[in-house]
Amino acid sequence: MSAARDAILGGIRRSLGRGALDEARVSSLEARLAGHPRGQLPARAQGLDRAGLLDLLERQAKAVACSVARVRSAADVPAELARYLKSQNLPSRVEMSPDPTLDAVPWSAAPMLEIARGRPSGEEGVGVTSACAAVAETATLMIASGERSPATMNFLPDTHVVVLPASRVVGPLEDAWDRLRAASAAPMAAATMPRTVNLVTGPSRTGDIEQKIEMGAHGPRRLHLIVVEDDALA
Repeated sequence: MSAARDAILGGIRRSLGRGALDEARVSSLEARLAGHPRGQLPARAQGLDRAGLLDLLERQAKAVACSVARVRSAADVPAELARYLKSQNLPSRVEMSPDPTLDAVPWSAAPMLEIARGRPSGEEGVGVTSACAAVAETATLMIASGERSPATMNFLPDTHVVVLPASRVVGPLEDAWDRLRAASAAPMAAATMPRTVNLVTGPSRTGDIEQKIEMGAHGPRRLHLIVVEDDALA
């Protein structure tokens, strides 16, 4: 523990009039963190195989105005992205997060695409990212912030395209958190949870004004999900 963190936690203990926890209490808390209990889970997301999860994800995504395309492999992603941009009359220039998942896609297969990698400038209308998990139960994308996944890429572009390996699709939200915890504790990964975890369900919208739905209120007005069924991308 760093000296600064130790000082902060020490100040909290003093304000509570409590000293350091005894060994039994520490063991109890660590056991709860390692095997935290779950509440009731909706039946629709339980007992499904991969095909069932993908079908559920697609149905739920379309219900929240998110378009979905399922492709067989990473090699099919550039053509699908180009097709989507053309179908929406969008420019072929996109900004893409420096996510290693996206490095495995042969972007040169679609030479008409102009790709800028790095943090979003806010000038381009299309942002391309991946996600660490997708919750089939609600079609919610879990996107953790980090050096290779800038959070602004989820909010600045008017159109957000997410390239998602099918192996990252889970049933309930609890499974997505389990994946994130496991990734954070894995070798060569950060020792702590990410600073920000964004849960994205469909495009941005609001109904504050006269209860009329307006898309793109606080973020992208379009969300397109490209699901890659081949495990090689993961």
